[in-house]
Amino acid sequence: MCSTSRPSPARYGRGARSVAVGLLLLASSATANPLPPNIILILADDAGAETVGAYGGESYRTPQIDRLAREGVRFDHGHAQPLCTPSRVKIMTGKHNFRNYTHFGYLDPNETTFAHVLRDAGYVTAVIGKWQLYSNPVEKLRGALPADAGFDQYLLWQRTPEEYGSRYWGPLLNRNGKLRQYPKSVFGPDVLNRQVLATMEAHEEEAFFIYYSMVLPHAPLVTTPDMRDDQASDQEKFAAMMAYLDKMVGNVRAKVEQLGLTDRTLLLFIGDNGTDRAIRSRRNGREVQGAKGETIETGSHVPFIAWGSGVVRPGIVSESLVDLSDVLPTLAEVAGADPPGDGDGTSLLPVMRGEGELSRDSLFMDYDPHWFDAVPARYAFDRRWKLYDDGKFFDMHADPLEQKPLRSTELTPEAVSAHRRLERRLAGVRAQSSPLFLLGGLIGLVLLAGWMWRRRRSRTD
Repeated sequence: MCSTSRPSPARYGRGARSVAVGLLLLASSATANPLPPNIILILADDAGAETVGAYGGESYRTPQIDRLAREGVRFDHGHAQPLCTPSRVKIMTGKHNFRNYTHFGYLDPNETTFAHVLRDAGYVTAVIGKWQLYSNPVEKLRGALPADAGFDQYLLWQRTPEEYGSRYWGPLLNRNGKLRQYPKSVFGPDVLNRQVLATMEAHEEEAFFIYYSMVLPHAPLVTTPDMRDDQASDQEKFAAMMAYLDKMVGNVRAKVEQLGLTDRTLLLFIGDNGTDRAIRSRRNGREVQGAKGETIETGSHVPFIAWGSGVVRPGIVSESLVDLSDVLPTLAEVAGADPPGDGDGTSLLPVMRGEGELSRDSLFMDYDPHWFDAVPARYAFDRRWKLYDDGKFFDMHADPLEQKPLRSTELTPEAVSAHRRLERRLAGVRAQSSPLFLLGGLIGLVLLAGWMWRRRRSRTD
């Protein structure tokens, strides 16, 4: 006959105590080493500040983005580069363009990006949306692929120039090295948005970084699944694209809440440059012409919003002067990591926590995209005044289109003080960057001449 044995009370008690101690140690370990906040960086493509209701925009419905601004932190003076690739290189590396931007559509694969910093800090890293950082149609370059730039996984439009196809209806997308042509009935932004949500679900128990590089509302201007009217004007199509962009942003915020990640997620919404020049919008009662590619304020003034109750203090409207170089050090501080030592930005986390504004009194911009019709320029500016390296000085409030440079004889004491301050800012970078700046301009001229020659030849062949 089989017999069974029962543990003695003393043995049972020791076992129970061991289990209890183990659970306490696990709980203590989890408390001592909590996961850092998830980070979702949404970069809109060609949406200036005037397109968003929270910034006084009156032409488009953006309730989801407005909600982020209302519940989070709205930077009223956020600036990007005036064009896409210069902005993307700057935001990913935290450096002014003269330090590492050498070709249009190109990111040096040896550069350290925010994805490297976060991956080294233990994050799962993903990029979804637009890439356009390997090369361009004119030059034969070998730039950065997603893995070179620190991303573990991706779903991308235009990973290389050879993979250029539609980003909207019937998109051509590359998922982790596998290129797929979708049917014409499929809308690309839907595919990309679903991948963002799926990535969040797949890694909800980990710390994740998602760089959601949107394709909306960049030209070509198209209809959306919510507005299928092929007879609509370009202005009406742009409005529909903005509404769809807003819907996609709302989907991301809703998924954060659905997964219960609100208290440990930072969501950033930023524009990559000003709005397409063909678009007219209304902001604060006046008409605003899109100024993508131009150095006037509307060419670089973009929405710059942070949301996430566990990371930022809700309801802040910041007057700090901020730009894309500030993103990398901000993400590094959120992750508890050290940013590279050669960056040009400043962490915005103290501002986002409500600890006060930045002491920065101006921004510097180096703009030379090395592309066809872009005129290189460098300048320093604050909330009102702008000084170009060639000496032109503007009052952006009185002259937003910068048509009337101020003469030295007509400057008020306030203007004189601003001019001196901005000149000091320019002088601080002029000595270290002027040779590179001139070389960049020469490269741009050579590219333009080559393109014009090839175009003329193709017309005669």
